[in-house]
Amino acid sequence: MKAIWNNEVIAESDDTIIVENNHYFPVDSVTEKFLISSDTHTTCAWKGQASYYTLEVNGQQNKDAAWYYADPKPAADKIKNRIAFWKGVQVT
Repeated sequence: MKAIWNNEVIAESDDTIIVENNHYFPVDSVTEKFLISSDTHTTCAWKGQASYYTLEVNGQQNKDAAWYYADPKPAADKIKNRIAFWKGVQVT
């Protein structure tokens, strides 16, 4: 699987985990230079607190387009140390 935004591959892995139709990529398969930490957080009843990254690629930003669960609830433990994408990021 690949996550692509602004004509750049952000992440690539044969080991994604699908939860609620989102592919969660292992953190080490994501190109760190494209990630900017965000202060945004949301809460999911069964996964816990999500944290976000803004993507910056070729001088353009996509605010909060990637998210992860640093300390997921037990039911979502399989997505710990993984990052998912949305907001126009193509996952193919």
